[in-house]
Amino acid sequence: MRQRTLGDLRVSAIGLGAMPLSIEGRPDRARALATVHAALDAGVTLLDTADSYHLPGAEPGHNERLVARALAGYGGDTSRVLVATKGGRGRPGGGAADWTVNGDPRHLKTAAEASLRRLGVEAIGLYQLHKPDPAIPFEESVGALRDLLDEGKIRLAGLSNTDTDQIRRAHAILGDRLVSVQNRYSPAVGDSEPELRLAAERGLAFLPWSPLGGISRSSLDGSAERPSDALGTFHELAVELGVSPQRLCLAWLLTRSPTVIPIPGASRPRSIRDSAAAADLTLTEDALTRLNESVRRQRQRQRQRQRPA
Repeated sequence: MRQRTLGDLRVSAIGLGAMPLSIEGRPDRARALATVHAALDAGVTLLDTADSYHLPGAEPGHNERLVARALAGYGGDTSRVLVATKGGRGRPGGGAADWTVNGDPRHLKTAAEASLRRLGVEAIGLYQLHKPDPAIPFEESVGALRDLLDEGKIRLAGLSNTDTDQIRRAHAILGDRLVSVQNRYSPAVGDSEPELRLAAERGLAFLPWSPLGGISRSSLDGSAERPSDALGTFHELAVELGVSPQRLCLAWLLTRSPTVIPIPGASRPRSIRDSAAAADLTLTEDALTRLNESVRRQRQRQRQRQRPA
């Protein structure tokens, strides 16, 4: 698989978002492990997890332990696999939407140490602040990442769900040890366009989460979800090219910037195999023009709906 730069490392151009393997609707353990192994077989070397990827109120760290188990049980070489995890969010229970935020430096350090133990590594490859905590000064949360770097407990640091001002402030504290930004970004959701541009300017990897937003899942995922009308071009062109709309979407995302590394979620081996193939899908200028126009119309409609009456 083609590779891209993340800090001082080279990783696969497409990663695996492991979250679906541990939250509601998750597969059984055998299929979950098979999904991670299929990703590795396809050349994926970036696995994204978090300590909060688990069922509400139960089994904190489930996803990290699952990823560690999958790597330990894989028959091939895993020395080049980068596991990226996150701290600063929780799921104490009370409903699927009950996600808490805790950016207290003491909590982040304790959480990182727990992630270290679950992953079974001497140092976490990439540790990311999951979400800024409005109750804690942002510099204090980032300071925890700096301390973890200085102590050798994490190798690289990243941010998630942050804006351009926060990226700049974090970069002032961490310097070149800040290597990534993980924000929501997809054909349907372009709110993080400024963050994507800033990441490209500073050489930071941009890891879109929920990268398939607005593109219906194909029969690979057994979903009847429909795309927005404006994004129907992705489906039309996918038929013309003989690929899934998801593969086409990920290939489009790779054209947005050389620093973009999508991390699509998957809960089936065939899903991640299809996603991984996007790294080798080259789009013509005509195809890109059609897709970009489709995205422009989608986002224009969103802005119009958001305007006050």
